[in-house]
Amino acid sequence: MSDLIRMNASDLVEAMNAGQVSSVEITQAHLDRIAAVDGDVHAFLHVDSKGALDAAAAVDAQRADGQNLSALAGVPLGLKDILASKGLPTTCGSKMLEGWIPPYDATVVTKLRDAGIPILGKTNMDEFAMGSSTEHSAYGPTHNPWDLERIPGGSGGGSSACLAAFEAPLAIGSDTGGSIRQPAAVTGTVGVKPTYGGVSRYGVVALASSLDQVGPCARNVLDTALLHSVIAGHDPRDSTSINKPVPDVVGAARRGDVKGMKIGVVRELSGEGFQAGVQTRFDETVTLLEGLGAEVVEVSCPNFPHALAAYYLILPSECSSNLAKFDGIRFGLRVGDDGSKSVEQVMSETRAAGFGPEVIRRIMLGTYALSAGYYDAYYGQAQKIRTLIAQDFAKAFAQVDVLISPTAPTTAFKIGEKMADPVSMYLNDVATIPVNLAGLPGMSLPIGLAPEDNLPVGLQIMAPAMADDRLYNVGAAIERELLSKWGGPIWAQAPELAGA
Repeated sequence: MSDLIRMNASDLVEAMNAGQVSSVEITQAHLDRIAAVDGDVHAFLHVDSKGALDAAAAVDAQRADGQNLSALAGVPLGLKDILASKGLPTTCGSKMLEGWIPPYDATVVTKLRDAGIPILGKTNMDEFAMGSSTEHSAYGPTHNPWDLERIPGGSGGGSSACLAAFEAPLAIGSDTGGSIRQPAAVTGTVGVKPTYGGVSRYGVVALASSLDQVGPCARNVLDTALLHSVIAGHDPRDSTSINKPVPDVVGAARRGDVKGMKIGVVRELSGEGFQAGVQTRFDETVTLLEGLGAEVVEVSCPNFPHALAAYYLILPSECSSNLAKFDGIRFGLRVGDDGSKSVEQVMSETRAAGFGPEVIRRIMLGTYALSAGYYDAYYGQAQKIRTLIAQDFAKAFAQVDVLISPTAPTTAFKIGEKMADPVSMYLNDVATIPVNLAGLPGMSLPIGLAPEDNLPVGLQIMAPAMADDRLYNVGAAIERELLSKWGGPIWAQAPELAGA
């Protein structure tokens, strides 16, 4: 097996700059890895071997000519199938968009191509990003490389799994209620949800427009920061894009110094309802931060327990509106159009055939919450809770620099274990949802294995808006100490597949 697939993205760039290896060789090594293991993992829905190798060859030529290249030029990447990519299928894990090839690139994809990052293919996801396990993909579930009988998180389980299985050194995800951070937690990888508006949403198929945020995924903090710096920045085509300088996330990731920082432990996001091993690793990390010179205090955010209920009114309401365009008339799947049926019948049959049960469930819930006579009682009240949660964050950040909590209440559960109980599935996002409701940045990074099942545990770091650099500073400090403690990265403790 090629050693190239085990290398960090930053190390791969150094090797290319030194003439030790080419981007074509690196890209081919990852394509070979995909061919070898993705039949078991199912991280990818579409692999673009030719496109990736052509992009790699172009970067090699530019490097040979001495051109000024980006910090990640030549390092291949897995792209979540929710971003429009010209010439590549974009299905959002749904039969509704099966075979759709966009005529344009999302802004993030344009930035990746401009940076010379070969795109290996499109990664699997819960249909239209609705789910916490990547079991709701119309094309079958993705498996966690740590244990193929378990979920890789969701909705971006394909992006997290391709990292953990060494099929790609970098990946892009999207996070509406934890869909970058929760998969990172259960696969032992790093994932960041940037400040809302910090990364363009142009060309991203919308689930809930006020919550969705594209972000970077990798196997360590520095690589994640390097990718963040590539995709971030103002985009005039996105009306919610922030026209401010991108925080120095790379400098923060290289610094990693928490001495003198004040770090808050959110009282409402730990303890009861959290797996014992998850709590143990979290408590150990709190002690580690204190040993590094940080002041750790408990902070109360009293409205956080209501976040889950508010989210599952706001998200379905927005998704019922955003998905109305998939009607079998304008584009996408069309069923029953034999000339004998009305437009309404064609729309009904198309949506019944094109949407899976989780999408239908949320559309129905959202449509009900927005209906006459119920708007104020449900959606309106949920928005008030959202305001209170933002106020909780504001009060907390008046006292501390960052907040921390476990990323997910449990380690990865078994595939099929929670499919019959949607509410228990929704509870996996209990710690990550507040960040999305408030539009703030959050990171998950691995802090060890739960002693009862030897599966990864994630720590969540939360920061004020446009203070994304604080995530990387704290994350890098923790990572450095844990690497020293473990004698290497977390995947050295993994079984054969994830440990490559």
